[in-house]
Amino acid sequence: MNWVRVVLAGLGGFVAYFVLGGIFFAVMPGLKNEFLKYPGVYRTQEGIKSVMPAGMAAMLVSILALAVLYAMIYRGEAGVVLGAKFGALIGIFAIGAFVVHNYVNLNIGLTITMQQSVAYFLEWVATGIAIGLIYRPLR
Repeated sequence: MNWVRVVLAGLGGFVAYFVLGGIFFAVMPGLKNEFLKYPGVYRTQEGIKSVMPAGMAAMLVSILALAVLYAMIYRGEAGVVLGAKFGALIGIFAIGAFVVHNYVNLNIGLTITMQQSVAYFLEWVATGIAIGLIYRPLR
């Protein structure tokens, strides 16, 4: 396992995740407005800013763990292809373990659940692709 590439892939995946997340959740007004419908569930923008550094640190550690998993399954397949497959699997996991789980446990609607499902799936595919494009094993 090439640890330098694992770390670089994790950092690249982290950037991809937050860039695409910023586009989905900050630029798309429909998705952003859905969160405003549930003030008892979701933090205000000001509240999010106070905990964002901890959230970003946790996501970095999580994406580094995914980069390690990717390196463990890497078998020489083209990085973009394997990365997309890997990201899609992580996306499916996130939808079931996070998005739908929250729909069941939180008092939120189906619209925000569906929007989050699409957004998070695409974010994880992009993250997987970034990891796949960056990671290379030792020669």
